[in-house]
Amino acid sequence: MLFTSESVTEGHPDKMADQIADAVLDAVLAQDPDARAAIEAALTTGLVVVFGELSCECYVDIPAVVRQVVRDIGYTRAKYGFDADTCAVLTAIDEQSPDIAQGVIRAWEVREGRESDTLSSLGAGDQGIMFGFACDETETYMPLPIALAHGLTQRLSRARKEGALPYLLPDGKAQVTVEYGEDGRARRVDTVIVSTQHGPDVDRATLERDIRRHVVEPVVPASLWSQTTRLLVNPSGRFVIGGPHADSGLTGRKIIVDTYGGYARHGGGSFSGKDPTKVDRTAAYAARHAAKNIVAAGLARQCEVQVAYAIGVARPVCLQVDSRGTGRLPDADLTAIVRRLFDFRPAAIIERFQLRRPLYRQLAAYGHFGRPELDLPWERLDMVEPIVAEAHRLGYEPEAEDAPGPRLFAERASAKETDA
Repeated sequence: MLFTSESVTEGHPDKMADQIADAVLDAVLAQDPDARAAIEAALTTGLVVVFGELSCECYVDIPAVVRQVVRDIGYTRAKYGFDADTCAVLTAIDEQSPDIAQGVIRAWEVREGRESDTLSSLGAGDQGIMFGFACDETETYMPLPIALAHGLTQRLSRARKEGALPYLLPDGKAQVTVEYGEDGRARRVDTVIVSTQHGPDVDRATLERDIRRHVVEPVVPASLWSQTTRLLVNPSGRFVIGGPHADSGLTGRKIIVDTYGGYARHGGGSFSGKDPTKVDRTAAYAARHAAKNIVAAGLARQCEVQVAYAIGVARPVCLQVDSRGTGRLPDADLTAIVRRLFDFRPAAIIERFQLRRPLYRQLAAYGHFGRPELDLPWERLDMVEPIVAEAHRLGYEPEAEDAPGPRLFAERASAKETDA
């Protein structure tokens, strides 16, 4: 079986929009942690439009924030179709609807007199479904195809910014196809595609050689490369015109890049620009935290957690675990463990992860999950011991093959020891 995932660089127009939305959110939360926001951005040649809803007790110079994001990404020359200093920035922002606000500020449980706990005081900012996923394929408990794709786009950006490949420009994409065996284990990388914006003077042979040497080889392990693996670099033949000059950008249009590369399900909403009361974002983080700790505890090789909410209600209307047949316990027992140990009320998630602070722009490119360089609170393996203890309470006794930890990387380490 073949499976493919894609990642895009920070200079992709849709990802630029995500970063702008989250940068505005960060600027607001830095001054007003209780602000409620749903910020979006749209981009085209020479123009950024920032719009949405914002209720806060502070002032943010949105055009200045936008220009700094564009500058940091690397669009600083009008000759390439976009310039941080000369692009127009328009804003169209209103306050959050009072009909929505009343349910967020005072949850249904409190309004109905059913609960008085402060963690039940905050209602979900919208109805919807969210998913969290983890697997033991990689050290980050992420699916291998998206992990490799993100690694390639991050490496592209580093090669450009550090000057290793100075002719590269900000826009770019990577796509990785992995072949899996009947046992669900990754066998090899079948195809790697890297499409990168570049200056007009670089020749194709140089580009292909440099991308292989500086981007692909440092990211894709040699153990997954075979004689039949294909590498396609800029298969269209030329990629000089890029960014918002080549294609419009819009917030929330790369949600599969943000999560698991299509390997697991995604809920109905995007993340960027939304404050922590928006469960589209925070519940997805909480579901990932639960799924990752389940896998790290050795109770499943794959774990997908679904959670669903009603607007204005604190407690989820649905919470379900699907181990895709890899669980050491029945999914009903895994669900019971998650229900017992993880609090999915919005206020509880916000408190647990300290989400009323400016941390979101760094997530708006290269994924919201995995990311060991960021020490994200929902990526911590801080619930493994309680999960194991709860599993023991349900009668679970681990066997040798249940040892926790990423399977694929453990197998590689074992193979290296054998070879030595």
